[in-house]
Parts: sequence; structure tokens; C-alpha cells
Amino acid sequence: MKVRLVREYRFEAAHRLPHVPEGHKCQRLHGHSFKIELAIAGPVNDQTGWFIDFGELDEIWAPLYDALDHRYLNDVPGLENPTSEVLSRWLWERLQPKLPQLVRVTVHETCDARCEYEGD
Repeated sequence: MKVRLVREYRFEAAHRLPHVPEGHKCQRLHGHSFKIELAIAGPVNDQTGWFIDFGELDEIWAPLYDALDHRYLNDVPGLENPTSEVLSRWLWERLQPKLPQLVRVTVHETCDARCEYEGD
């Protein structure tokens, strides 16, 4: 049996978008309550009955949370232009080597706007 699991994480951060047109509201400093969804896919172990322990995902996520939570994202290396698109790829690049089962990173910037990234 093959499954897809999705784990949600949240962090608070501020940013500004430096490359938007002059006068655009996102050019000003502002913050978001980001929600991140990590989707992984693979086979269920017949003995344990699960694909992966969610605690293992939590351990992989922890250093990224520490790097992002209550930070000014523009100061994080690689996030100088911290759009949801750039952030989703930034997360993928740091997660996928440790989590090869990763199939999608979703960044929810607001409750009704998100970016889904599935690698290049």
C-alpha cells in the first residue's frame, strides 16, 4: 500500500518584497502567520502499519523552524526576496536531501493564498 502523508507546521515572520512595483503594499514591512504543509509519499510498512513516524518529520523541520520563526525573512540567506514562491523552493532545497520522500511543499501566506512547489 502506498500513501501520501501531509504534516502542517506554522511560524510567524516579517518580510517585505523588494522587487514589486513602487507603491505596492507588499513593499512595506509586514508580517504573516505562515502555514507550511509538507507532503510525503511512499509505502506503508506492513509490520508497523505506518509509512513514517511524524516525530521524524518534526526533527527534520525543527532547524528550519528555528531559522524562520519570529525572523525578518529578508535577512535569512537565500530569502532576500522572500515571496511564497521563493520560500517554498528554499524549504524544498533544505528538506528534500533529508527527506527524499518529499513530493510537495505548500506555503500558506494567508488563509486564502498559497504556493505549492513540487521540485523542478
